[in-house]
This record gives sequence, C-alpha cells and structure tokens, in this order.
Amino acid sequence: MNPEISKYSKKIFSYFLQGLIYITPLGATVFVIYITFNFIDGTANKLFENLFNIKIPGLGILLMLSIITLVGYFGKTLLAKPLISFIDAVLERVPFIKIIYTSTKDFMSAFVGQKKKFTEAVMVKMNNDSEIYKLGFITQKDLSQLGISEDLIAVYLPHSYNFSGNLFIVPKKNVTPINAPSTEIMKFIVSGGVTEINKKAEHDET
Repeated sequence: MNPEISKYSKKIFSYFLQGLIYITPLGATVFVIYITFNFIDGTANKLFENLFNIKIPGLGILLMLSIITLVGYFGKTLLAKPLISFIDAVLERVPFIKIIYTSTKDFMSAFVGQKKKFTEAVMVKMNNDSEIYKLGFITQKDLSQLGISEDLIAVYLPHSYNFSGNLFIVPKKNVTPINAPSTEIMKFIVSGGVTEINKKAEHDET
C-alpha cells in the first residue's frame, strides 16, 4: 500500500475512534432515555386507559423521573451497594467499554456526585508574555502519581456554548482563585460571558 494512503488511512481511523468516544456516551444516554420513555409512556397510558379510561399527557416523563430517583435512592442502601459494586467491577474490566463507562461515571460524579470536582473556580494565565486568561476549575492538585512536578496542577477549562472542554496542566503560579460560586462561573463560561454572575448565590457545597 502507498505510504501516503496508509498514513491518511490511519489518521482517518484515529479520528473515527475519537468521534466514537465522543458520540457513544451521549448516543447511548439519549437512546436509553428515548426507549425507556416510549416504553413507560406507552405502557402507563395504556394501563390508565384500560383501568380509568383516561390518558395523562407527560405521564411517561413523570414515571421515568420517579424511577431514576428510586434507583438513586435504592443504590445508596446496604442491600443494593454490593450489586452496584459488582456491576462496576464487571464493566471496568471489559476492554473499550471500561474507558467509556469509567470516564462517563467519573465526569458525572464530578458534577453531581458526593465527590464534586468543579468547586474551585480559577483564572488561568495562559502565557507569561501576555495578559490572556481563561476561566476554569481545579480538578487535581496532586499529580505525583503521574510523575509530574508538585508545582503543576490540573485545570479543566470548559468551552463556551458547548458542554465540553480541555484539561491543562499549568503552573500553580499562573492560577488565581475566583471568589464566586462555581455554578455561576460555569454558566458564565458556557454562555460566552453573556450571563451575569449572581454574587448573592450560595457557594457550592464541597
């Protein structure tokens, strides 16, 4: 095979895999919600029509939210924890699936879990020779497990008008803490600076 063609083929394939990593968690989530909603909404409304001869718009959404909440509740009980741990252990050993599962789980936990990560809003100086700053959140202060200098920390910089971002390893001296609620800073970044920061908003619980 022509070396140039082989080179481009590998590059295209790497882009394909990268796209798959981006799309799969979102696509799987949307698909599961869509299938679950259709099933619950259809079944629940059919049951109500047969029993009470009425159809309730939005019944599927209400039941789905209730089911998700109940799963979260029972997931914290002593009986359910061994099962959850077993499922985690199985999924974290399956090649490729473990990358998607663990990264998605950790990312969700960083936002809404008990071990929230996006709680320390900071302003990062991007270049020592200029006054360009970006807003972000400290995610790791100790990078010794990666063999990285203790003078460097991990900072996540979200994108505007998009629920994505990049991880940067930056010098501590370039990071300035921001005295504002992290939720307000996140909204400010995602909106491209359009949203006004509510100074009266309570700071996020750590």
